Amino acid sequence: MPYRVMTVCTGNICRSPIAEVVLRDRFEEAGLGHLVVVDSGGTSSEELGNPIDPRAARVLQEAGYAVPRRTAHQVTAEDVAARDLLLAMTAHHARRLRTLAATAEHTAKVRMYRSFDPASPPLDRVDESVLDVEDPWYGGHDDFLATLEQVELAADGIVAHVRRAVNGA
Repeated sequence: MPYRVMTVCTGNICRSPIAEVVLRDRFEEAGLGHLVVVDSGGTSSEELGNPIDPRAARVLQEAGYAVPRRTAHQVTAEDVAARDLLLAMTAHHARRLRTLAATAEHTAKVRMYRSFDPASPPLDRVDESVLDVEDPWYGGHDDFLATLEQVELAADGIVAHVRRAVNGA
């Protein structure tokens, strides 16, 4: 059974799909693509069924990532139960995921995406919101580039974490 990772933001058209694409690519590069399934979801239903934001698709393509055809999905309690790791883009998303968690075991699967960035402060020293991935929605191209950069900086730490989980170490 594959290890299942879900990235989560608000509408599932900007931040979480960017993270989904980047992580899928990094897992492939690490030789873990056949062992790890990555998808994404949103805490809101307002973008349900919509494709990835064209600005997000553009920065991914410019950076050399393949952008899959996909539509926005709202996270459910069943999604939380079925994933091994849920990566919240903001503290607000993490709180929402925790309310969907049926058990303490499910709650423990929720992590802040940027907590895996080696340059981020440890969560025992800061409020979770310090690790929010910036929302590019109201900005322009540079804001989407900044989001991609934040996502990429944490990606290798996530791959290392999953590698340890998959290898049982």
